[in-house]
Amino acid sequence: MTMRQWWVLLLAGLAVCAVAPILSSINAPMVEMSRETPVEPRKVSLTYHDPPDGLLVEDTVYLTEGIEVNERLLAAGKDVAFRPGHLAAGVRVDRNGRLSGTPQQAGTYVASVVGCAGRTCDKDDVTLVVLGNVPWQPRELAFPGRAGAPLDGEIGVEGGPAGVLPTFTVTDYEKLPKGVSIGPDGRVGGVPAAPGAFEVPVRICVAGNCAGVVVQLLIA
Repeated sequence: MTMRQWWVLLLAGLAVCAVAPILSSINAPMVEMSRETPVEPRKVSLTYHDPPDGLLVEDTVYLTEGIEVNERLLAAGKDVAFRPGHLAAGVRVDRNGRLSGTPQQAGTYVASVVGCAGRTCDKDDVTLVVLGNVPWQPRELAFPGRAGAPLDGEIGVEGGPAGVLPTFTVTDYEKLPKGVSIGPDGRVGGVPAAPGAFEVPVRICVAGNCAGVVVQLLIA
């Protein structure tokens, strides 16, 4: 073997040794490398509630001397329990906000009420305006109309304490003809859908002095 042949064999052997690891890595199964995936920030939905201006929705109650009270305090928040007790002028409040008693003397009285929702309590002043017992009577109770034509009327009240607006409450809505309504201000309106004679029970209150009446709707 000549020197040239010996060098050729040596170089060929070195080449085989260098290529063998590469070929073995190509034939080996691929292993997937784990990678870090960035976590998206969690979205948090926040709801903000503005606190009410006070404990009560309405802080003035109108009552009539010598007339049993049938009113209720309305809390601005939810699930509010009132602290029972005496308010003023012979009037009491229970945990549901219901007022009871019979005012014996006219005048304006301011009393504090406490209401709690869970462990959170709030305090507010309520004004009881006790008016003298001035007789009153309804002014209009019968309203004629025609089916398909707008109805426009007002019950109204004569007498009662000066400056006090009466309130009107329908006590049986099923008695109302279809398309007709009676509002808390005594307005009778709407468009009657069919003719007929209808008698609607309504409760009228003037400063806590209440009476039930029957409103007649005569639709031709």
